[in-house]
Amino acid sequence: MTEPSAWRKSTYTQQETACVEIGRLGNGAAVRDTKDRTGGYFTTGRAQWRAFIQAVKTDRFA
Repeated sequence: MTEPSAWRKSTYTQQETACVEIGRLGNGAAVRDTKDRTGGYFTTGRAQWRAFIQAVKTDRFA
């Protein structure tokens, strides 16, 4: 399996450390906790990631 690259977090978090980072994968995304970057990450496929982002943008979790 290819390791995630280009880890980043939202610019809205500014200097916060209690958030998640997203890493790029060829077929999806990886997500890890910024408080424990060595603790591993979970991965998701491209279609599942897009559905999650769309749900967040439309307040389905509010």
